[in-house]
Amino acid sequence: MKVRTLLLVLFILFIAGFVALNFEQILQPTALNFGFTEVLAPMGLVLLGMLALVLVVFLAALVYYQTMHLVEMRRVTREVNEQRQLADKAEASRFTELRHYLEGELQAAATRERTLSEQLHQKLEQVQVALTQAVEQTGNGLAAAVGELEDRLERQFPPQGGDRL
Repeated sequence: MKVRTLLLVLFILFIAGFVALNFEQILQPTALNFGFTEVLAPMGLVLLGMLALVLVVFLAALVYYQTMHLVEMRRVTREVNEQRQLADKAEASRFTELRHYLEGELQAAATRERTLSEQLHQKLEQVQVALTQAVEQTGNGLAAAVGELEDRLERQFPPQGGDRL
């Protein structure tokens, strides 16, 4: 129990005890002046009635303000939930846009990779053809040089008999 509630309960018990101890004096009739008339009534009972009336008015005001507070809290909670839903939708939309952007970039990268791969294969084929031609030319050049050397050797040293290398 909160300290404030405990103090309120103790105060109410104190007043109830005071009324119980002095109940005979509270019920003694007294001449009461209401401004326009005079009445013979118990002064203590009138004061207790006024205290009870003030307490009822106070409790009614408290209930009214608590109700208004709860209504306002529900309205604010509903607005917060709506804003949260809007934020979630916006975030989902951003994620969707990001996914589409990344998919497009990945497709573009794959296309560039295929293009570069094809160009690399073409260059490799060209290099292979050039290398094959260079090897053939080198082989032909060597064969011609070897043939020329053989001719010179045969001229300088003619073959004897039927020997041929």
